[in-house]
Amino acid sequence: MRRLVPLGAWLVAAAWGAPAYRLVLPKGFPPPRIPADNPLTAEKARLGRYLFYDNRMSGNATRSCSTCHHQELAFTDGLGQAVGAAGQTLPRGAMSLVNAAYSETLTWSNPNIRALEQIVGSDPRELGVVKEDLLRLVRSDRTYRALFPQAFPGEANPYRLANVAKALASFIRTIISGGSPYDRFHFGEASAITEAAKRGEILYFLDYGGPSCFRCHGGFNFSDAVDYGGKPRRPAEFHNTGLYNVAGPFSFPAGNLGLYEHTKNAGDVGRFKAPTLRNIALTAPYMHDGSIATLGEVVDHYAAGGRTIERGPWAGVGRENPGKDALVRGFAMTARNRADLVAFLESLTDEGVIRDPRLGDPWVEESAPSRSPLGQREFK
Repeated sequence: MRRLVPLGAWLVAAAWGAPAYRLVLPKGFPPPRIPADNPLTAEKARLGRYLFYDNRMSGNATRSCSTCHHQELAFTDGLGQAVGAAGQTLPRGAMSLVNAAYSETLTWSNPNIRALEQIVGSDPRELGVVKEDLLRLVRSDRTYRALFPQAFPGEANPYRLANVAKALASFIRTIISGGSPYDRFHFGEASAITEAAKRGEILYFLDYGGPSCFRCHGGFNFSDAVDYGGKPRRPAEFHNTGLYNVAGPFSFPAGNLGLYEHTKNAGDVGRFKAPTLRNIALTAPYMHDGSIATLGEVVDHYAAGGRTIERGPWAGVGRENPGKDALVRGFAMTARNRADLVAFLESLTDEGVIRDPRLGDPWVEESAPSRSPLGQREFK
């Protein structure tokens, strides 16, 4: 069961006469930043949930947002690298959408995408959205004909692409996770985590001579790339962890140069966002390209101060990468320390968010679907 803020919820302001949405926040979580032009309402979140799970969002009607963001995997897909609408392998993995409402930036390395409303269509390889087909869908489908005016009351034409983005963003903002065993332990349930996890927590927050994991993965969301209501805006954080040190003009593999791809600053090669570690046990494989399979191997990578790849096209000693973040300095690690750190990370899994029916596929809750001559899904 998730713990609530003392008053039980945070009341999100609404607009255009729509009732305010009662967003339930875990204890210790600040209110997320909500754009003034897209206040959170229950109607928008409901519409966004339908859109999120609708395969007809993609250009070939075979994929939806949920194809790469499965609820049972903390809204990731279990792949090291995501697969695009045309079946092509993309260079980076699908990030978890859990607590995306608090993300300072929304992708692995693009500093310019800082609002959930920007995600839709930001990479045409992902869904291959055909705007004209999408507009035709939302204007003609029986379900959407009802939901769009409810979500955007007072608009003469609510069936707009901007409203698709606003609705999807609204639904994603409701995917909140803060009810893990770790959270329950810190709010009074002494037996919520194992003794190994308790020892692992001490290691996790050990600074000098220790892992110092919290330096990049700290705070309520276990990430330094966080944003919330009232927090001053600042440049987004990105880090080079010494994952690669390949020969050639760049130290990282082509196509995955990190922040450099957007800034062209040589010092930004290999710098990526530090994602939330909440539900990290569910989101393997790890790193931006899925190149590390297990949490134990992730610990090994940081303990070594950078990964060594002995042979192949990506061979190199990551700890010698000239652009590596100074925080990734390596540390001594025993087998027990390694197991304890992994146990701590596993204690961050929130069963509530992966089982909450309010975040699941709404289409399966409807009557048996029938198909119109245009192949549209209709519900009686």
